[in-house]
Amino acid sequence: MTSIRDVAAAAGVSIKTVSRVVNKAPNVSEDLRTRVTEAIDRLGYRPNQSARRLAGGRSFMLAFLYNNPTPGYTSAIQVGAANRCRELGYHLVVEPMPLSGDERFEILDRLVAALRPDGVFVAPPLSDDRALLQRLSELDLPCARLAGSLVTESFNIPTPERAAGRMIADHLIELGHRRIGVIAPPADHRAALARVEGFRDGLEAAGIPAGDVRFVPGSFDFDSGLRAGEQLLAGEAPPTAIFATNDAMALGVLTYAHRTGLSVPDDVSIVGFDDTSASATTWPPLTTVRQPLEEMGRAVVDALVGAPDEAPVFRFELVRRESSGPAPTG
Repeated sequence: MTSIRDVAAAAGVSIKTVSRVVNKAPNVSEDLRTRVTEAIDRLGYRPNQSARRLAGGRSFMLAFLYNNPTPGYTSAIQVGAANRCRELGYHLVVEPMPLSGDERFEILDRLVAALRPDGVFVAPPLSDDRALLQRLSELDLPCARLAGSLVTESFNIPTPERAAGRMIADHLIELGHRRIGVIAPPADHRAALARVEGFRDGLEAAGIPAGDVRFVPGSFDFDSGLRAGEQLLAGEAPPTAIFATNDAMALGVLTYAHRTGLSVPDDVSIVGFDDTSASATTWPPLTTVRQPLEEMGRAVVDALVGAPDEAPVFRFELVRRESSGPAPTG
């Protein structure tokens, strides 16, 4: 079996230099890093993870804690994070967490005791779970958050949720819509609530009173979108456009429209958020907002491993498809 000494001899460097390259340590010149990497590839060397843990006091594991009823959102972040972990020599542990109660602390304590991860990252709505973030701090676990709004000691990577909500409002208003319905997110999902605030910004800029827009609650799942669709479309003077704050709810509205014989977008335009895989394969394909979810997953791993001074900047994109069109004239 190839040893670290063999790699050092082949590269013409010290064992310490090989160790620093293997552990992604900073302050190694590109020339040395290239020589060591080529020797590792040529000899087929595989670092001993136990030895790495003993030498550096690290487990080379990161934990992703989540609670989100939208599988596409969570899985895309997970894919990006897992790929980045592999590149950096880490392993990713994924753990679903309840939103309330002491059970989530018990889950976290067991996770830390068994695996001793080097850090934890969370996505909305856990990004704003103050009690959970406090427990992570008490455990002295580095934490990085996606789209958090609370001011805490953990590193936060913001996302342009409010600006994206404004984009959707501008899009529908440009199409001539004035009777609009909005399916709001769960109250504990602060990032998604910012989408609603951005939508209100667009209404205000266009001189449309927010009171003229009908807001109904949703739970970020298909069934709540179906129920919201009935609430919004079954009465008199229904909206000519509906903004659902995630794709799952938008697809529920779309299904209700199909069941009741409404044409999309001729009778009602529907817009979602997330650009999940289903949004492009439904009929008609869904206008939505694309988040760079895999890129976000990679960035949050970098935040834990590299401790950046500044958070990365992400760009959300409005994806115009056939589910949105001009407001009906009748």
